[in-house]
Amino acid sequence: MLHRTRAIRQVFALYLLLIMMAAQTSLAVARQQPQRAESAPSVYRLSAKDEAFLEDLSKRSFRFFWENADPNTGLVRDRARTDGSPHDARHREVASIASTGFGLTALCIAAERGWIERPKAHERVRRTLHFLAEKLPHKNGWFYHFVNMKTGKREWRSELSSIDTALLLAGVLTARQYHRDDTEIVRLATKVYERIDFPWMLNKHPTILSMGWHPETGFIKARWDNYSEHTMLYLMATGSPTHPLMPASWYAWERNWNRYKKYKYLGTAPLFTHQYSQAWVDFRHRRENKASRVDYFENSIIATRAHREFCIGLAKKFPGYTKNVWGITASDSIKGYRAWGGPPATPDIDGSVVPCAAGGSLMLTPDIAVPALRTMYGKFGARVYGRYGFTDAFNPNTGWVNPDVIGIDVGIILLSAENLRTENVWRWFMRNGEIEKAMCLIGLTSITNTVTGSGACTASATPST
Repeated sequence: MLHRTRAIRQVFALYLLLIMMAAQTSLAVARQQPQRAESAPSVYRLSAKDEAFLEDLSKRSFRFFWENADPNTGLVRDRARTDGSPHDARHREVASIASTGFGLTALCIAAERGWIERPKAHERVRRTLHFLAEKLPHKNGWFYHFVNMKTGKREWRSELSSIDTALLLAGVLTARQYHRDDTEIVRLATKVYERIDFPWMLNKHPTILSMGWHPETGFIKARWDNYSEHTMLYLMATGSPTHPLMPASWYAWERNWNRYKKYKYLGTAPLFTHQYSQAWVDFRHRRENKASRVDYFENSIIATRAHREFCIGLAKKFPGYTKNVWGITASDSIKGYRAWGGPPATPDIDGSVVPCAAGGSLMLTPDIAVPALRTMYGKFGARVYGRYGFTDAFNPNTGWVNPDVIGIDVGIILLSAENLRTENVWRWFMRNGEIEKAMCLIGLTSITNTVTGSGACTASATPST
């Protein structure tokens, strides 16, 4: 009995020691995290009216990508009139490769939901990928930002864009997994990915990518050197089976912390920088296992909540902002396109509301994003809601309403809504073995493994298609 009691005491002492060690580890990790502020509910239950509203909004959003893509090339217009009427000659045939990336993903969503017959969606995807792989002009795999939707010819002396190529590639890889039983689609999508020379875009820098290249002047001096929408770009570059970047590139860009009231998070304005990568990459329950140990999904949640508070604070100057009418992100304005947002406030804010700010956050903060969109629809109706869903921007203080929608803004609403409702876009994109491999190499492991120190990284070096 004495031996048993002593053994029990020893076991109990060891148990207490392990608890203390685990607590100290958790505390050490927690001290390095951005402030957790009112995270989204673990389960947000959409009401029947919420579902009906999101179904209508999503179908209208998809309609933009179906009606504004050339049926032969698959390239999608940069913008269109909200009511579906013809645009002016300057914009009518200009496609955006980023919009095309959203469009490829939109086709997968529409086929899955039955908004379009699967064979029609399948054929549009195949034609698009064939044009991208075999005909669209490129340099070292990188594409021009704006191109003619019928010919693929460069428009507006635009740059080879690293981030817009990444947005296109995200759609390509999503389509590869949704249609993974089609060997031709897989072949074409893989060709587009594997010919991109990611190190070339470094322009001799050891780790940090340039934002682009012009044939007339060479590389753009600006680089992706602090937190922005580029995390998807670095992940796809790290996971490339043919021309990869070193994992050190992920940790080379600056962690630019921002504070607003009780919130602390990476990044500043505009809000889309916290949404675009999240639309495809499932960062949930993951955290870096070194450096600042950032949880990027949580970071975007915090940034969204801070932004809403920021907009409510602007109501003293612009009373059109309310708790359910908020959102400023890069969009058109009455004075032209603006990369505005906050906090901190950009100087050109004029009281405009950009619906895709809340719409792109549906997957992040549904408890504030769903009421915002439904309030905008209920309060302003057909003035701001048309053939392709919400107009790009409107000003409730002056009555100005943008006559246009912009493809990437329509797209982020559609993808975010789908992730909220089914998580499908995350699921399809994350099937790509290159992405899991990149996360493994970088050290974006599960939060459980980060806290306990477990090195459970099992990504295969062979891409999964």
